[in-house]
Amino acid sequence: MAAETLLKAGASVDLYDAMPSLGRKFLLAGRGGLNLTHSEPLPAFLERYGPEAEAVRPWIETLPPEAIRAWATDLGIETFIGTSGRIFPTDFKAAPLLRAWLTRLRGLGLRTHTRHRWTGQADGGALTFETPNGSIVARGDAVLLALGGASWPHLGSDGAWTPFLPTPIAPLRPFNCGWQINWSDVLTQKAGSPLKTVALSAGTQRVRGEVILTAYGLEGSALYALSHSLAPGATLSVDLLPDHDERLVLEKLAQRGSASLGSFLKKSFRLSPAAIALLNEGGRVPGWDAPAALARRLKALPLVLTGPRPIAEAISSAGGVQFNGLTPGLMLAERPGWFVAGEMLDWAAPTGGYLLNACLASGVVAARGMLALISPRPPG
Repeated sequence: MAAETLLKAGASVDLYDAMPSLGRKFLLAGRGGLNLTHSEPLPAFLERYGPEAEAVRPWIETLPPEAIRAWATDLGIETFIGTSGRIFPTDFKAAPLLRAWLTRLRGLGLRTHTRHRWTGQADGGALTFETPNGSIVARGDAVLLALGGASWPHLGSDGAWTPFLPTPIAPLRPFNCGWQINWSDVLTQKAGSPLKTVALSAGTQRVRGEVILTAYGLEGSALYALSHSLAPGATLSVDLLPDHDERLVLEKLAQRGSASLGSFLKKSFRLSPAAIALLNEGGRVPGWDAPAALARRLKALPLVLTGPRPIAEAISSAGGVQFNGLTPGLMLAERPGWFVAGEMLDWAAPTGGYLLNACLASGVVAARGMLALISPRPPG
């Protein structure tokens, strides 16, 4: 996106990629259907960026969701709004969009260099690359680094860039990831079972959706949406009956009679075997299945998170170059002429189109910063 902005302004652009082909992480994002952005109103959209919402706001205002839809349409890719509010290409695929995009960029004069892995800075502020044909040095009037965070290292986002930058960098950590819980053997046997139509709460956030029981804990989009509020030792509250208030649940439980708990819950609330197993998880103190106690547990089942899954398994990462080391145009304050964009920066967002929208928008902001540096407006 930065290259497109620069090329349209008349700049000469070289794009270097460590991988054998361009856009591999973009293609991976489209593996389950390319979620370009989200249709939420802008105030709600910005809230998804949590503590970094105000830092990200200028990016999103530069390239809001409707602009991304218009950009895709201009490439010949129609989009639609799904039932969840997420925005996708009509065919759900990333490859046609990427092909059309690269065709346009090359038509504008983009020069691409694959299998070029950046190794650090050479004398005079140049870039050094390792290639199949040996080391090379490249120079430019401005440089943009868009090297990703540390998730999906096999696609090049391995965080290896952190020692090269003389700027404050927050430690990279997993985000949009599974969380570990100390399950009993019974729950471990339920690995792969979905919990549909539940509501999860952490901190002040509450999200309705679906999660999946895994051998180590939980995965799923509803969990990812709470990522800003999750931490080792935090308690995740699960509402197994989000369509019922606690009073109604209590009234039904009082009518249980002599029926076994499992059969009663399945018949009265249509709870799945996995949900019933989860309800039974944990110590059974005396009175745990009394109607009032059971109603509270059904509406707010506490699960203690022991830690996130490894960063290499995460959909995205948090941490990175801190904003106090950047200009508004995303230039490194301690290295004039060098800009950064995307997941290299210290922000994070849940899945749902928020990640990709902000990454694309940050590319536009950085490119405009580069243009202001290399093509300053004349006085007056």
